[in-house]
Amino acid sequence: MTSRATPHRIALLTFPGIRAFDVSVITEVWGVDRTDRGVPAFDLLRVAVRPHPRPHARRPHPHPRPHPRLAGRHPHRPPPDRRPSADDHLTPAPPQVLDALRRAHTRGTPIAALCGGAFTLAQAGLLDGRRAITHWNLTDLFRTHHPHVTVVPDALFIEDDNIWTSAGTAAGIDLCLHLLRTTHGAEAAAAVARSMVTAPFRTGTQAQFIEHPTPGADRDADTLASVREYALRHLHEPLTVTGLAARAGMSPRSFARHFSATTGTTPQRWLITQRLAAAQKLLERTDHPIPEVARRAGFGSEVTMRQHFAARLATSPRDYRAAFRRPQPAGSSPMAR
Repeated sequence: MTSRATPHRIALLTFPGIRAFDVSVITEVWGVDRTDRGVPAFDLLRVAVRPHPRPHARRPHPHPRPHPRLAGRHPHRPPPDRRPSADDHLTPAPPQVLDALRRAHTRGTPIAALCGGAFTLAQAGLLDGRRAITHWNLTDLFRTHHPHVTVVPDALFIEDDNIWTSAGTAAGIDLCLHLLRTTHGAEAAAAVARSMVTAPFRTGTQAQFIEHPTPGADRDADTLASVREYALRHLHEPLTVTGLAARAGMSPRSFARHFSATTGTTPQRWLITQRLAAAQKLLERTDHPIPEVARRAGFGSEVTMRQHFAARLATSPRDYRAAFRRPQPAGSSPMAR
């Protein structure tokens, strides 16, 4: 990771067939200057084997620059992240692209593919023996042509050996925000999400799609939404699935079933996710001792919170604070509950 003072370099690797939506998502997350909102500066490079028209030109530089590294030359620049994605899933990618991806992974560069971009990573051999995800409608095709890859059937995004893959369309937004969150903190990701008018946090383990609503399901969704709002206001309390089910007027089993059908995740996993998000904000915004952060976020103890940080974020609360603590503006008050 580069220092805070140096823009973090991201490379959008493009070639004919790239999906316009994926280009737009990556550009919106990393190609917009939001430093006035506390978001770090980024250097988004659009690189290609040769110039070709971009499918979506809402930003300057409508044509990506040929990248010397893809042509066999090695400029004196740090290796960037590369994020391939294309609609043509079976046509081989240019050999220079596949070779550049292999070299990047060997150097330890994080690589992420949105939706069908997983096919490109598989062509490069980077997913053999690893887990990967793609759009649910492409999983059979992916398994047929890349049998050495372990395809995860139902998730939004996953990581294996510093290689990230995501499901379709909106899951690409989720992955990009997750990568931003893990490298620059929850506040930066939330600021970008607010700017994009999108949900700030969906976990990778959430289902790709949920059941189609019916009038009855709509009523259940309204009831469950009020229960979730209640839970968010009372995260510091010892919430249980049984207690939340009672508030919804359902049995615990029925509540869990309807909750998963409505949100794509289980009540317990949702609670942990919300508590982690609350703890991240407290660690970034306040000087509260770690045990107090654990209490306010509803983990009950520092040990429990530390275990969840390790499992979900691969770090500790103290290390997270050291990396992402933001100075308080003069006259501001810490978060209170």
